[in-house]
Amino acid sequence: MQYGTARLIESETKDKKERKRFDTSFFVLVMLLLLTGVIMVLSASFARAYYDPANVTGGSPTYYFIRQLAFAALGTGAMLLCSRMPMGFYRRFSMPLLIAALVLLLLVPLIGVDANGARRWIGVGSLTLQPSEIAKLAVILSFSVLICKNRGKMKTFRYGILPFAAILLVIVALLVLEPHFSASIIIVAIGGVMIFLGGARLVWFVAAGLISGGAIAVLLTMFPYASTRIMTWRDPFSSTSDEGYQIVQSLYTIGSGGLSGLGIGQSRQKYLYLPEEHNDFIFSVVCEELGFIGAVLILVLFALLIMRGYMIAMRCPDRYSFLVCSGITTLLAIQVILNVAVVTNLVPCTGISLPFFSYGGTALLIQMAEMGIVLSASRSIPAKI
Repeated sequence: MQYGTARLIESETKDKKERKRFDTSFFVLVMLLLLTGVIMVLSASFARAYYDPANVTGGSPTYYFIRQLAFAALGTGAMLLCSRMPMGFYRRFSMPLLIAALVLLLLVPLIGVDANGARRWIGVGSLTLQPSEIAKLAVILSFSVLICKNRGKMKTFRYGILPFAAILLVIVALLVLEPHFSASIIIVAIGGVMIFLGGARLVWFVAAGLISGGAIAVLLTMFPYASTRIMTWRDPFSSTSDEGYQIVQSLYTIGSGGLSGLGIGQSRQKYLYLPEEHNDFIFSVVCEELGFIGAVLILVLFALLIMRGYMIAMRCPDRYSFLVCSGITTLLAIQVILNVAVVTNLVPCTGISLPFFSYGGTALLIQMAEMGIVLSASRSIPAKI
């Protein structure tokens, strides 16, 4: 641990002398995706915002867009601020962030805000905070600290599996109470990736896979709506007016875009046909308005950003920075892949947002802060990639 800390301090000292700028390519890709995402929120949400029986939006068609634009501006500021913080700062505050995330998750069932049959948010004045987004980042940062601390012991069960499994078990248990299965899946996946990068033995992953399979079977038994989603996924057109309505409308939305799309703002399905059109299913609207070509270009931007993130991770001069960059980049990749898989019905429907695109203040702020952390790590790289 002392050796790793010394390497980290040494890299920060060298950073001040050798490189002051962050990775420009990574920054440009983030801003391109963010700008495109904000524009798509405006296009996808104005019909829903205008027709609002609950009168949350006040009938303003730009309600969601203005709020998303404000969070995008705040997120950009957060990214730039985080990019200025040395990696030693994140190392020192990794465990306090994990504790804060656990406390917030514990408060959700007690004082959380209900929406769509789930309680996943904590009300903060007129805004809401989603602790699961904080927990994702906290897992990456805290696991990186533990891996560096237990370096050389990661192949043992006591140091390489037990502390990580305990943290994941507590977080997942709190998420199941909400319930928030999609966040549970993502956090377990990113936790597994971090443990793998840390050097844990492969046999533990085989055992974890078997245990996870059993846990999923139990969840399907205890939560009937989860098994209903599996059946709907297998044949969504068997219940087009009930459980399968959302995914069927998503497929209609994607299909109507064709090769070149209907044009920005010209989506038909967003007129209250497709649920969550500005949130989890915004990629369907992207496909309808920009077509196959536009959707592929956006996925190419995501692919380039992910590749760049891994390139930065591979060039990091210390183990902690490598683990953090790899974890954040993998989290981004998992969410993009799963969101696209959900809206195209490749996997069962569940609530997974598309980074930089889906409406949501907490998620966008945390995602931009995560990009800032990667940019911070890139400052310690003396030579250009």
